[in-house]
Amino acid sequence: MAIGGFARDSAPTPMSEINTTPLVDVMLVLLVVMMVTAPLLSQVIKVDLPRAASTPAEQRPEIVRLTLDAEGHAYWNDQALTPETMPARLQQAAARAPQPELRLSADRHTDYEHVARVLGAARQAGLTRLRFATVSGDLDHANTPQ
Repeated sequence: MAIGGFARDSAPTPMSEINTTPLVDVMLVLLVVMMVTAPLLSQVIKVDLPRAASTPAEQRPEIVRLTLDAEGHAYWNDQALTPETMPARLQQAAARAPQPELRLSADRHTDYEHVARVLGAARQAGLTRLRFATVSGDLDHANTPQ
């Protein structure tokens, strides 16, 4: 920014005009750089890429929801399950390929005895994929058909 004129008798005052010459110089340099590099960006290089055979992705295992209510009653995908039929149902699931993922969720008021019973039965049946799920509210299976 230039300051005042060449007169020595007056005090120097700042100019109120913006000097645009450096801005124009920078813009012209950028324009020349773009004009030189633009033709280089449109050139194509042929590359002989190898062909690859892909295998199908591994199928995700079926998810089985096993829930326990406060009284210890078990539900297999929201269907009531008796203690007598649970081992057979778990063995059928363990025999499938791929093994389903067993997601165990229990009501917050469920005694640990019921959870331990289900975990023991799943281990005896040979299930290897077991996860625990949490529920924000109490489980309600009062209206589940039996």
